Amino acid sequence: MAGHRFVVPVARLRRTAGGSWAVRRSGPIPDLVVSGTAVPEGAEVTADVVLEAIAGGIAVHGRVLAPWTGTCRRCAAPVGGTLDVAVRELYTERGDGEETYPLAHDEVDLEPLARDAVLLELPVAPLCRPDCRGLCPVCGADWNEGPCSCEARRDPRWAALDVLRGTEPGDGT
Repeated sequence: MAGHRFVVPVARLRRTAGGSWAVRRSGPIPDLVVSGTAVPEGAEVTADVVLEAIAGGIAVHGRVLAPWTGTCRRCAAPVGGTLDVAVRELYTERGDGEETYPLAHDEVDLEPLARDAVLLELPVAPLCRPDCRGLCPVCGADWNEGPCSCEARRDPRWAALDVLRGTEPGDGT
């Protein structure tokens, strides 16, 4: 673990009950991808946190920041932004990575915390804007740029329900 850019030595901090340090660590974290959105390969992920010595471990709170990119789920335009995720976690000597993070050799590794925070906040189905109108399913025109000349097609599987509207199947109304 020594030399890793997200590792923070905390032996001195642990000797000072109630002591705290502000820490900022940045670097790329590989394979941050969720359902078509991702932190670009090589992009900096930043953990800007405060470490506090507590009985039995180190409490960490602050923010994790990372850029992300993806594709709009409606119009397929490229989208992106910056994640700014609040974090509050605990590192203990018996940390299992599930309930608490491991505190080993008087070092805190902030990379797993940053990885988890980013993966949980990456948008699963991003939009280029909240009112994105999407693409025409017939001709592929971008409805955000204006209407197309296609007529709305009716799905023949719903024709039996036309009786409820008082229309004949296939009359296009």
